[in-house]
Amino acid sequence: MAPDTVESVVKMYFAATRATDLEAWVACFAENATSYEPAAPAPLQGRAALRQFFLGIAGAFQRVGVTEDYVFVSGNRAAVKFTGRGIGKNGREVVFEGIDVFEINHQGKIQTMWGYWNPATMMAQLQG
Repeated sequence: MAPDTVESVVKMYFAATRATDLEAWVACFAENATSYEPAAPAPLQGRAALRQFFLGIAGAFQRVGVTEDYVFVSGNRAAVKFTGRGIGKNGREVVFEGIDVFEINHQGKIQTMWGYWNPATMMAQLQG
């Protein structure tokens, strides 16, 4: 798979988070995608579970966006160091960082994603 294809999917994913565009975000994933998120009690399987997760996270914010700071592509995978910024429903500024690892399938969709970030850090800012 061309590195440009992988990087393009990653950019679409992060652009959708910044726009808080649920449908564009979900469309980045394969129908049967799996996402391993530290804020979810079990792996998220399929677009319906991903949609629910996105709504749960976005619902805690007045405004939120995640920006890809560094993108490292290897084959059909990418590791991305990101920074999230937003304003919580409590009016406080929230900043969180992490790493997402993406595996892109031959249709140019995210097949598997692994999130590495600390939800407790984000939640502490949202509850403070």
